Amino acid sequence: MKKECVAMLLAGGQGSRLYALTSHVAKPAVPFGGKYRIIDFPLSNCINSGIDTVGVLTQYQPLELNAYLGSGQPWDLDRSDGGVHVLPPYVQAGDQGTWYKGTANAIYQNIGFLELYDPEYVLILSGDHIYKMDYSRLIRRHKESGAACTISVLEVPMEDASRFGIMETDGAGRVTRFQEKPSQPKSNLASMGIYVFTWSKLRSYLEADEADEASSNDFGKNIIPAMLEAGEHLGTYRFSGYWKDVGTIRSLWDANMDMLCPTAGFELYDEEWPIYARSPVRPPHVTGVHADVSHSLLTGGCVVDGTVKDSVLFHSVTVEPGAYICSSVLMPGSVVKAGARVEYTIVAERAVIGEGAVVGGAPGEGEEPEIAVVASDLLVAPGAHVAPGAMIQENVEGGAKHE
Repeated sequence: MKKECVAMLLAGGQGSRLYALTSHVAKPAVPFGGKYRIIDFPLSNCINSGIDTVGVLTQYQPLELNAYLGSGQPWDLDRSDGGVHVLPPYVQAGDQGTWYKGTANAIYQNIGFLELYDPEYVLILSGDHIYKMDYSRLIRRHKESGAACTISVLEVPMEDASRFGIMETDGAGRVTRFQEKPSQPKSNLASMGIYVFTWSKLRSYLEADEADEASSNDFGKNIIPAMLEAGEHLGTYRFSGYWKDVGTIRSLWDANMDMLCPTAGFELYDEEWPIYARSPVRPPHVTGVHADVSHSLLTGGCVVDGTVKDSVLFHSVTVEPGAYICSSVLMPGSVVKAGARVEYTIVAERAVIGEGAVVGGAPGEGEEPEIAVVASDLLVAPGAHVAPGAMIQENVEGGAKHE
């Protein structure tokens, strides 16, 4: 059962910045790009990279995510020797047990799982990023450099650097300084939250971190700084492709819109690097005689009789006659009734926009768009008005205005 590398995918985040979209589902299970969920991207990267053993660490609202993962068959991870394993927090004998206290503690609590495969290397991944990456190149870089840890990095705009773990490196790419979300960053080289560790090294640091009662038990705040302070060789792997952290409403909307843009740098139709997903069985989408659909993604089971522009429609969406959809994301089973208008909005699963209702709106010239959100299973009643940027988490009455 020995594996050279085991991937550990951190998928237990609450995703509080996504507000209404994660009230009943873990962030990695949030629908994305018409037919996917966010977790499809790291899982597909794993199997495309030749990594066939993946632990998925769940915690917050895991039911839908667990059901979606199932046996791992869509990603070719339904294997008797490896495959995908769902790893929730659990109580051990003689221990009261705890929730995962941080990213490092989550791995610490699963040392027993890793011991089953006795890996040389452990790959740490996040479940809330949209990207394609050949992890085998990262691992090869790690092996060739002899590092204890190799961090995947990319350059970000300097004005955004304070949102990331930022590092400075020498000419050989070795980390000389690391700061977690610095207020005044001195570099724009940002950690992607993707690490490969030599397992024997990582285990010793996890155990020391767990023994420190003052620790936050976090990779960026504790493990990486501790390794750097101890003089360990921390290397970097520079990534230059498309990567998006979809942890906010705006970034999630941006990434969905990028799926419509051929110059955004993300290719959904790359046959050499497919993105796998568990897709429901639905009939082909259909557009009515008076439908007007342009520059949009439509998936199976959609019935469109209105106008759809610059938008992403998931399966089983209904757009009735006279409805107008623009620059929006309509998640599975949502309905836009006749004469309703939806602009710059994310409509969550099974939500209904009533007849003549107005949700969101286009930005003024030179202004940044404000993205409205309607939570799953809600009704925006006929004639209601939802302002741009509003977060709707309860039914909206007819004629009501929500700012």
